[in-house]
Amino acid sequence: MVKFDRKIPYNDLPLLPPKADIETKRILRKTISAGRALAQLNGTLLNLPNPTLFLDTIYLQEAM
Repeated sequence: MVKFDRKIPYNDLPLLPPKADIETKRILRKTISAGRALAQLNGTLLNLPNPTLFLDTIYLQEAM
């Protein structure tokens, strides 16, 4: 296994933006459903008496 050297760039990465069409129907549908889920979560958070308490538990779960 080759050790990683942070001083040497990895130049074999493809250039951005990718030449392939990434806006396929499947990806756009997933994006729409993710946006709806976030809007639903935002609406639910607005109804909580202390929404920061809910968000703090998410941050704690991410940290573990």
